[in-house]
Amino acid sequence: MPEPTTTRGTSAPDASRAGTATASGVRSSRIGEGPGRLLVLLYGVFTVGAASRSIAQMIMKFDQAPLAYVLSAVAALVYAFILVSLVRGGETARRLAMVCCAAELVGVVTVGTWTLVEPSAFPDATVWSDYGMGYLFLPLVLPVTGLLWLRGARRTGPDRPTGP
Repeated sequence: MPEPTTTRGTSAPDASRAGTATASGVRSSRIGEGPGRLLVLLYGVFTVGAASRSIAQMIMKFDQAPLAYVLSAVAALVYAFILVSLVRGGETARRLAMVCCAAELVGVVTVGTWTLVEPSAFPDATVWSDYGMGYLFLPLVLPVTGLLWLRGARRTGPDRPTGP
């Protein structure tokens, strides 16, 4: 049987590119491609926003609300990790991104509830305060959307053939 050819001059198809066929003929996609690009964009914006805000707050007024500023920095790190995982793609990155999205959701719900029950613990808001109300509740919607997207990507990803 002749070897498949590609335009790059290699003998095997490049399964890491969106929409390419694997050796079994199953079409694959990276988790950051297609509709996943919107997640990449939003996680990029939230990474930059949360990181820059928390860094500025920790430098200028850390003593006013250290818990809030540290939690915003943690949120920025979680966002950055999910962003890198979405861009990188692959089954391992997808699994790690799912764990981080679940942790993000737990963080948003925990901090959101905490800010409502004990507002004095947060003299200044975090990204996750009041379930992300200051950010149009996107911090609550993003991890749910991310988990759904990543779960669906498992079924059609390059490491999991869907055919017989």
